[in-house]
Amino acid sequence: MQLFDLLIEDMEAAMGENWGDLGFDDALAFLEQPEATELEFIAVALSKDDEGQLALIADIISHAKRRGIKVVLIADEVSPAVLHQLLREGGDEFVPYPLPEGELAQAIDRLRRGVGPILPDAPKPEPRATGDRNGVVIPVQGLAGGSGATTLAVNLAWELANADRKSPPRVCLIDLDLQFGTVATYLDLPRREAVLELLGDLASADSDSLLSAMLLHQERLHVLTSPSELVPLDLIGPDEVAHLIELARVNFDYVVIDMPPTLVDWSETLLRVAHVYFATLELDMRSAQNTMRLKRALQSEDLPFEKLRFVLNRAPGFTDLSGKSRARRLADSLGISIEIQLPDGGRAVTQSADHGTPLADGAAKNSLRREIAKLARSVHKVNVADASAETAG
Repeated sequence: MQLFDLLIEDMEAAMGENWGDLGFDDALAFLEQPEATELEFIAVALSKDDEGQLALIADIISHAKRRGIKVVLIADEVSPAVLHQLLREGGDEFVPYPLPEGELAQAIDRLRRGVGPILPDAPKPEPRATGDRNGVVIPVQGLAGGSGATTLAVNLAWELANADRKSPPRVCLIDLDLQFGTVATYLDLPRREAVLELLGDLASADSDSLLSAMLLHQERLHVLTSPSELVPLDLIGPDEVAHLIELARVNFDYVVIDMPPTLVDWSETLLRVAHVYFATLELDMRSAQNTMRLKRALQSEDLPFEKLRFVLNRAPGFTDLSGKSRARRLADSLGISIEIQLPDGGRAVTQSADHGTPLADGAAKNSLRREIAKLARSVHKVNVADASAETAG
């Protein structure tokens, strides 16, 4: 019990002094004693380290059920498959550990009222590699801090994943901002050690290892988050990045990449393999200066600058004629075409990000969400048309 200190506090709050604790071996012996008939319930607290004693724990539960004693399972990082097995053995309630505020008291109340257990999520099937795709690669890079690159990448990926309800495309989102990437935060996903293991040995990675390092958001969007720890940007090189994108491309219809805010030695790799490269900017001097620097750098190295599609975030509204004039002058002075203008989504954008939900779920009618959805539909329509033309040819 010393490993479950929060449980001790909650048991004392719920039961006062009318409870005690035993190890698994002692519990089985106690359940054979006459005193066991006085028990209202037993709380079986187990961690992932206890999964090796699954048979013993199942035996304890079955002994308790034979004597009419109810069972609460309190699990710390135990796999869903193990929890379902123990619930099938006779567990009446399930509470995760660390315990949410008041959850144990609510579970005890449900036991006393005879309400059924709130089951943990059923184990999800492992994602499988297909190797039969020829995905569209879409990097997104911000040309100034706060210009909305991650917001665009996350919501574009989600809208693409929902672009066709009858035949949904297979979409992945890769966070290559290795140090301060926030895709995991925007989608409320955990950061896993498996990501760092994958990136540390990309040269020998295959499709299955990539898929196993990814997380699935709402059964539709596969996500490779940034690592859980700060790592150097040169952890991966051009060859490793090319291999990573190739693995993703052959398994997904769309590969959306959230790029780091800086240019690194593998930025050229992404630019060359990209089908379209979105660059977000705002209507301010810092964006203009950074855009000009990027343009000069790419053209001096004879890199495919034409792949860049400039996205003006927080663009002036329909009636803001002065703002629209400034946007035209910005494009003319830089010698670029601003093909996509995204409106200011307001506080709803920040709130959706903080809650870990795409705009489609948190603010479906938001003007920014509508424009990103329109962009996704346009990208998907062009891609489907191109694929049909290739098939016909």
